Amino acid sequence: MATSHGNVTLVGAGPGDVDLLTVKALRLIQQAGVVVYDRLVGAEILALIPAQAERHDVGKRCGEPSFSQQQINELLLTLARQGKRVIRLKGGDPYVFGRGGEEALFLRQHDIPFSVVPGITAALGCAASCDIPLTHRGIARSVTLITGHLQAGADKQSRPFLGWSQLLGEGHTLVFYMGLEQAATIRHGLLGYGHLASMPVALIVAGTTPRQQVFTTTLGELEQQAERLKGATPVLIMIGEVVRLREQLNQAAAQLWSQVA
Repeated sequence: MATSHGNVTLVGAGPGDVDLLTVKALRLIQQAGVVVYDRLVGAEILALIPAQAERHDVGKRCGEPSFSQQQINELLLTLARQGKRVIRLKGGDPYVFGRGGEEALFLRQHDIPFSVVPGITAALGCAASCDIPLTHRGIARSVTLITGHLQAGADKQSRPFLGWSQLLGEGHTLVFYMGLEQAATIRHGLLGYGHLASMPVALIVAGTTPRQQVFTTTLGELEQQAERLKGATPVLIMIGEVVRLREQLNQAAAQLWSQVA
C-alpha cells in the first residue's frame, strides 16, 4: 500500500574516481534501498550499491532510446509515493549541469521531502587530476563553467548562445562541459569575439579515472582535435593560459619522483 513517507536524496557521485566520493555519499550509497542513477556514474561506484537494492538506470545516451527528464521526475515521484527512500545518484555535483535543480523543484511541487549531497564537479576533479590549476596568481583570477549543449540552440527549449563577449577578458579560465560535439561552435564563437587562436586548450577524456587522457591544442585547432576524439566520453574542454602550467607541473613532478626513486 502506498504511503506518503518516502523521500529523495540527490547525491553527487563526483567526476568518476570512486575515492573522490564524499564520506556522506559513500554511506548513503552503501545503505541504499532504491537507487536511480545516471550514465556517468562509474561501475566502481555502482558496485558499492547493496546487491538487494532496487536499481533504475535512467542514463541519457546520445542517439539511443533513453529516459526524458520528465520521465525521470515521474519515476522519482512514484518511488517516493510508494514510501521508499530513494537515492538519486548523479555524476559530478547534482546542481552543476546535473539537472538536479529541476528534479528538486518537481519534488517540492509535489510535496516530496528531498535533500542534496554535493559532489566534486568535473571541472574541479579534472583540473586536479590533470595538473591544470583553474586559477593561478598572475595568470587566471576567475573561472566560468559553461554547458556545451546550449551553444547551438539545438533543442526547442534552448536559444543560441549570445554571451560570447562576456567570456573574454584577461586572466579568465573557461570550462565547457559536454562540449565535444559543439567544438566548432565554441571555436567560432570565441574567435569571433576576439579570443586569440593561440589560446591553449586541453580536452580531457574520462578525467580522474584509469581511462583518463589529456590532449592539448590551441583554440584555432580545437575543431580538428575534437573531430579526432569523436565518440569519446565524457570530455571536458578547458580553455585558458592556465593550460600551459600542466607541462611545467608535470616536469616538476617527474623530477621530484626521480629523486625519490
